[in-house]
Amino acid sequence: MNSIALRVGIIAGVLIMPGAPARGEVAESSPTHFVTRATVTVKAVPKAAWLALTDPAGWWDDEHTWSGSAANLSLVPQGGGCFCERIPEKDGAADVGLAGSAQHMTVVMAEPMKVLRMRGALGPLQSEPVDGVLSITLQPANGGGTKLVWEYAVGGHLRYPVATISNAVDAVMSQQIDRLADKLGREAPLENSPADKENPPGARKGDKDTQPGGL
Repeated sequence: MNSIALRVGIIAGVLIMPGAPARGEVAESSPTHFVTRATVTVKAVPKAAWLALTDPAGWWDDEHTWSGSAANLSLVPQGGGCFCERIPEKDGAADVGLAGSAQHMTVVMAEPMKVLRMRGALGPLQSEPVDGVLSITLQPANGGGTKLVWEYAVGGHLRYPVATISNAVDAVMSQQIDRLADKLGREAPLENSPADKENPPGARKGDKDTQPGGL
């Protein structure tokens, strides 16, 4: 998004930016796809975590929007719902401007307090012939908190070098996860565990057809 905010011109900066947030990982990649994955545990109970997750205006970084303000973001947590952004009009001295909008992703599954899955190409990927699926699962954690697992799988023809764009996407997505975790009260740092790799978001035991399933 200026966008999940990976403009080509800032990709290198994202990768070397001092003081950058904790990173997730590029779990896998090939010339035509990549998958980023991260896990974080927060103090908030699943219901509070779900309500915050589905209100990105309350935690998304202004720097990673087209409009320059996360307040313009909205998310409808229903099948077919839009993760969208309003681009306000800019009035000039001679005329009244016109408002615009951007559709970042479409919700394909919303199971409150359990899983949110959206489909769409974020940031500079929007101009590429690729598609992406963002799967986020919420699981009760010890002590009453919530474990959130994020997985973003992108596939298609990429004009960017995969190693560069995948790491940049991973860095910016991890930044957003960190911001949500800070809002909800971080219980454990951003991490990746063997268990997360073996049981990707949305997967159910004995049901291989649901993998990698999630959000």
